[in-house]
Amino acid sequence: MFVKKVSDIMTRNVDYVTPQDNVYEVAVKMKQDNVGVIPVCENDQIIGVITDRDIVVRGVAEKRPGSTKVSDVMSDNLFTGSADMTVEEATELMADKQVRRLPIVENNKLVGIISLGDLSLAKESDSAAGHTLSQVSEQRDQIQ
Repeated sequence: MFVKKVSDIMTRNVDYVTPQDNVYEVAVKMKQDNVGVIPVCENDQIIGVITDRDIVVRGVAEKRPGSTKVSDVMSDNLFTGSADMTVEEATELMADKQVRRLPIVENNKLVGIISLGDLSLAKESDSAAGHTLSQVSEQRDQIQ
């Protein structure tokens, strides 16, 4: 049986922002790219991610203006994967860490990103992606 690697299904050429960019610019980029997460990179190294939830909870709900720096609202408790890990390993990591998206790095440099949607498209991981999504959703519901 052929084991799929993350590199087979990840999204490449991922847009990113820097810690000095502002939240408004991130929101515009999210809208243009139709995504809910943007990696934060500095000197070609990934240092965090900013999600649509980060913008709402840490930006808008805390009444910060749209010119707030990315570094003020980004998530820097970062979990990453590698392009050579299997889809199953990525699925397990995402379930364990309760994340819906996983930046993929080589030598700390961003090379792609994988989401639960990507996992669901991989034939051999359809049920695993659904299980991961339900685990992440259940955990998030308990936190809120």
